[in-house]
Amino acid sequence: MTGNAPISQDLPWTLRLFIFILTFVLNTARRSNGTVNRPFMKVFDSKTSPLKEADVQTTDVIVDTTRDLWFRLFIPTTATTTKLPVIIYFHGGGFVFFSANSNLFEAICKRLAVNLPAVVISVNYRLSPEHRYPSAFEDGFDVIKFIDTSNLKGFPSNADLNRCFLAGDSAGGNMAHHVAVMAGEHEFSKVKVIGIVGIQPFFGAVERTESEIRLDKKTLILSLEITDWYWKAFLPVGENRDHPVVNVFGPRSEAVLGFNFPATIVFMGGFDILKDGQKRYCEGLKKAGKEVHMVEYPNAFHGFYCFPQLKEWSLLIDELKDFIGKQSAAHQ
Repeated sequence: MTGNAPISQDLPWTLRLFIFILTFVLNTARRSNGTVNRPFMKVFDSKTSPLKEADVQTTDVIVDTTRDLWFRLFIPTTATTTKLPVIIYFHGGGFVFFSANSNLFEAICKRLAVNLPAVVISVNYRLSPEHRYPSAFEDGFDVIKFIDTSNLKGFPSNADLNRCFLAGDSAGGNMAHHVAVMAGEHEFSKVKVIGIVGIQPFFGAVERTESEIRLDKKTLILSLEITDWYWKAFLPVGENRDHPVVNVFGPRSEAVLGFNFPATIVFMGGFDILKDGQKRYCEGLKKAGKEVHMVEYPNAFHGFYCFPQLKEWSLLIDELKDFIGKQSAAHQ
């Protein structure tokens, strides 16, 4: 635990223990010299092989072996609708940790596929600090182009590529935005991105926000020291947090979103130090004339979406269903 103030009075002790262990592992794997202890992290970052279960089937698809670029395809097997939306998902982890087959994100994508329902494509992008910006964004964009131009064996016939949503949590939420900007400048033959889903997206700036100052060292998972380390590991050497990838609508950003930039939904937590940065991002979208929906769960901490036993998970699914339904109807 990174602080001594409680996140919520009603978190079960088993969940608190898991978060304590996870935070300890991530902090131990981060070295003070800006590198990562990958062998140590490998011990704790359990992986899952693709398989077929009662309600979902998973398959791994290789995009580029030279950079280990691939994605895991999640196909719900019990969905009754004729056509399913496609969720292209970017996992969190500060751009530094985890992968598309990490147990933590495997479980999230399975739940999304089954409960929405939707075909989910979880991208295994390159990690920092070994591969700094813009490597991860290039990987995400290349996966979309690969899906658009390839006739994939085993790709579900009921996957509606005209209803694609770019989604991600934390660092992955940041990726969803920037990859959407890249996609808006590209002419696709099959893929049409009609929505962005940012689940507690990772944004920031040189100037500290009120939530960063107030909640620093008082919440689970994140502190200012941790977020600063992630940005330093991800950004080009010598850059700061006003880089446009961090501060999207900041003093150094032209923020040209383009005509095709889709509607966005952003999920926030009351106990997330990133909350004010997410609100600032939404305000920037509104000023740019883009459709944006903000959803805040007052008692949620950063990473709440990893725990389906929390009531906020069910609320998030309901909000997502509504958002996907409305955007789908608007683009018929």
